[in-house]
Amino acid sequence: MIEKPKASLLLIRDTFTDKSVVSKLYLNGEFYGHTLELPWNDNKKGISCIPKGVYEVKKRHTEKSKYKYEHLHILDVRDRELILMHIGNYPKNSKGCILLGNTRALNFVGESRKAFYRLMYDLGSFEEIELIIKNR
Repeated sequence: MIEKPKASLLLIRDTFTDKSVVSKLYLNGEFYGHTLELPWNDNKKGISCIPKGVYEVKKRHTEKSKYKYEHLHILDVRDRELILMHIGNYPKNSKGCILLGNTRALNFVGESRKAFYRLMYDLGSFEEIELIIKNR
């Protein structure tokens, strides 16, 4: 049996405020960028980041999105659905999803579009994607 190429994304949450959680993101063990999520609020839909853990991720395209670009869909999140990794800079750009950026500040990730498209390109050859989320 031939093993499919697998990508590993590691998200380490390290800055917690009442408005957001900012993290470092690693791809296959190498530092890759930053992420921004909503703060923990008991995993409540639309107002909380997702629980730490290990998740399967799939590429997903929708015509319903305002921007109509490919997203990363985080699967099997307990008591949640349609959790995505997508473009955005501020907590107001997320309803529980993970936003990606090249730079970071308090409650902010920058160059999100550039970071997101770079990640999608770098994940292009992988058939399987795993996301590991840890709190520091």
